[in-house]
Amino acid sequence: MSADPAVELMTRLAGGPGAELLASLPPYDESDALTLMSRLRAQEHDAELVSAALTQARLRASGRARLGSGVDDLLLTQDGLEQATRPQVTARRAELMVRAGVRHVLDLGCGLGLDARAFARAGLAVTAVERDAVVAAAARANLAPWPDARVVTGDALALPVGPDDGAFLDPARRTPGVADVHGRTRRVRGLDQLSPSFEQVRDVAARARATVAKLGPSFDPGDVPSGAGAEWVSLDGDLLECALWWGAGPRGRHAVVGRSAGGPDGSVTWHEVTDLGPTAPLPRVEDLGCHLAAVDDAVAAAGLTGSLASVVDGRETAPGTGYLTAREPVPHPALRWYAVREVLPLRAETVRSWLRQHRQPAGPVTLKKRGVRVDPDAFRRELRLPRRAHGSEEVVLVLTRVADSPRALVVDRLQV
Repeated sequence: MSADPAVELMTRLAGGPGAELLASLPPYDESDALTLMSRLRAQEHDAELVSAALTQARLRASGRARLGSGVDDLLLTQDGLEQATRPQVTARRAELMVRAGVRHVLDLGCGLGLDARAFARAGLAVTAVERDAVVAAAARANLAPWPDARVVTGDALALPVGPDDGAFLDPARRTPGVADVHGRTRRVRGLDQLSPSFEQVRDVAARARATVAKLGPSFDPGDVPSGAGAEWVSLDGDLLECALWWGAGPRGRHAVVGRSAGGPDGSVTWHEVTDLGPTAPLPRVEDLGCHLAAVDDAVAAAGLTGSLASVVDGRETAPGTGYLTAREPVPHPALRWYAVREVLPLRAETVRSWLRQHRQPAGPVTLKKRGVRVDPDAFRRELRLPRRAHGSEEVVLVLTRVADSPRALVVDRLQV
């Protein structure tokens, strides 16, 4: 039986003439792709290899903002790129494994091997398992610089998990089958649709020294298993994932907020927000303080807005809004502060009247919405704003709930 042509093609890109062709390509330019393809074929390069190399160049260009300059050392697939963890997050995850005393990590469903690369770079031995033979070929190439990292093609749960092992699982969140024109398959949402299943993830955790499972950021804080820790991770304002940990890190819920310096290749400072217990939300609209803060999405997703409110001597404006209020702004990396100018009912005609009276000349209007069922685009149309702003002074409208009342808050941005 002949080898899978797709696997063979990926393997050819990993070394020899295929790798040389890929390395020789100029920066990817969609408008020039067909011309470049024709030129390379005229130079008698294999047509399938040319097409595969150009696909890799396109994927690398697409992944540069997320993966940094290291993307040029990787072989990629469309689905794998979309689920790829940012290198700063994989490095932090590997550091936690090292702190837990792990020496060998089983990456059970390694995809392109990007997390496995971080484990290997941290000095850990790695056994990475991937069921898809094409993806496994890409992972094998991506892990080639580390002799203590190996890739096995097969069932991720077939390998034994020992009590001294670390385990990493990134359950598939896309269905197998027909892909769209961009090479993407359908994304699944529920925990009951993960592969391996959530029950299988917990079974691995019961046997390993330390286990981490990467889940989507919409994981419900109420579903954190007993004895596990859950961390919602954001980087520079982007909510990236929820990771469940067994055997490493604190138990319960916490948010991990990263702030980077120097773009995707820069260093990151991580800040943690832990569960300090419930804090009573604002009881009345009249109790709204002079300042409003939007919490980082990781804090809101973890259900820890109330905990952060207690840190800054404030209160949530209402449960689940992701806003808190305080008399004075307190610097914190997980907060963006605003000064409250006006508290209005959440009615378009009332807000429109306020804008007419106070916006001279008419400047740009920015809408921010959390915790209310309002279509921001429809609300903007109801405000009858001019197509072009004639003034430079921005008006920020926060559409949210204060106590039990929907409100439009007119706020000014603050540098704290």
